[in-house]
Amino acid sequence: MTKSLTWRVSLIAVFMLLSFLYLTPTLITKLPSWWTGILPKDKIHLGLDLQGGTHLVMEVETQKAVEGTLDLIASDLEDTLNARNIRYKRVARVGADLLQVTLYDKATAEDVQQQIKKKYPELEQLPPFDEGGFVSLQLRMDKNAVQDRKDKAVAQALETIRNRIDQFGVTEPVIQREGINHIVVQLPGIKDPKRAIELIGKTARLEFKLVDENISAATATPGTIPEDDEVLLEKRPDPSTGAVSDTPLVVKKKAMITGDLLTDAQVRIDSQFNQPYVAIEFNSTGARLFDQVTAANVGKRFAIVLDNNIYSAPVIRERISGGSAQISGSFSEKEAADLAIVLRAGSLPAPVKIVQNVTVGPSIGQDSINKGLLAGLVGVALVVVFMAVYYRMAGMVANLGMVLNVLYLMGALAALGATLTLPGIAAIVLLVGMSVDSNVLIFERIKEEIRLGRTPRMSLDAGYDKAFLTIMDSHVTTLITAAVLFQFGTGPVKGFAVSLSLGIIINLFTSLVATRVTFDAVLRRFDVKKLSI
Repeated sequence: MTKSLTWRVSLIAVFMLLSFLYLTPTLITKLPSWWTGILPKDKIHLGLDLQGGTHLVMEVETQKAVEGTLDLIASDLEDTLNARNIRYKRVARVGADLLQVTLYDKATAEDVQQQIKKKYPELEQLPPFDEGGFVSLQLRMDKNAVQDRKDKAVAQALETIRNRIDQFGVTEPVIQREGINHIVVQLPGIKDPKRAIELIGKTARLEFKLVDENISAATATPGTIPEDDEVLLEKRPDPSTGAVSDTPLVVKKKAMITGDLLTDAQVRIDSQFNQPYVAIEFNSTGARLFDQVTAANVGKRFAIVLDNNIYSAPVIRERISGGSAQISGSFSEKEAADLAIVLRAGSLPAPVKIVQNVTVGPSIGQDSINKGLLAGLVGVALVVVFMAVYYRMAGMVANLGMVLNVLYLMGALAALGATLTLPGIAAIVLLVGMSVDSNVLIFERIKEEIRLGRTPRMSLDAGYDKAFLTIMDSHVTTLITAAVLFQFGTGPVKGFAVSLSLGIIINLFTSLVATRVTFDAVLRRFDVKKLSI
């Protein structure tokens, strides 16, 4: 009996010590240097509703992802036809959902149809038609393939945005999908919301395109240039004044290389002009393509296009091997750093637009904290008074268990580095009542045993034994509910579920072990004839 009591008291004391250690970084803002080296430094983070920040709802333009997929198929189909020495007039996307292949004769068209059917089973082939003496084939992605591409675009955008925010350094962000094509982003404590929004929403579609030197950009208009060309603006900085001018250039629509093939992007400083630029590295496939493209186009200009803006269009002087290149322009160091972040994290598969932008001020969060603490203190005070009046000394034991419950819960939240939200505070207040509720069940069982004439020790043992299954049943069912809330809930609901789940597990320990230890210690030390209950 003595060994068992000592072991249980030691366990309670160890948990108390650990809770205080983990709560210290939360309660004390400036810790000594020796603390951070050997002791816990994680703390309880405050959610968006408590410390302020930015709440964004973003819409992914999924149709653009479908168009991008068709463009890639067009490029791949061109390479396939060239490799098989099949003559064709044009391969290009028409509108938002059609791919058109224009060939010289019907026999070649039938051969190409068979090849497309084998290589691209997801494409529906429309009946061929005559177009000015040429045979045109039109292809369309089937509905399942389109829907799959749209779903993947949202999932990929979600992951890309998460990677960007992780590199931006936001603590405990909430990033989740909502509905068919919306993404919710919550950034607690963000100090520069404008920069964060620009960083998150930037498409960062990096492309390398050949400049069409045969057409004068000064007189070019969308109606006078070939269908496979387009007019883009090149940003040209003046080294002496720093002013940036936009110069039109005619480039090929087809991208020779895209940013999907990048492996790294870092900021460097140009030693000649002391200007930052972004050095990029390609993967093995990108390095091979870059080597082939530069070898086949020596003497031509190669435009580096980011989100339909040309940042530079240098002349290819020689074949470039090794898979390295650089993006230069009128960058500030912060702009270059942000560009490197989005390139490292990957380009968005489709543009996103912000449909809702709400900034929560820290004063509102502080007001929520104050009201939450006030509610918690009032709730605790009422419970303490009720238990002390109704159950006397046994009620004070239950109050001690409640205090341990809150202490252990806050320590566990700090140890996990969890985010505390306003619903999380509500869960803590709820657990104050749940912690004494378990003791109420036990005390009522003990009172029944006392009325049967049992001794204090026998009444205590029977009360805890008979209430055990009831307490376990109620806690397990509540834990299942909390797990469902965590799995399917949004950010604040998840905060409630985390606090509730931890509180339920801790309450089992405090109600069945901690309070029992107190009773056992009193009965062992004093000759109790009658329990004060």
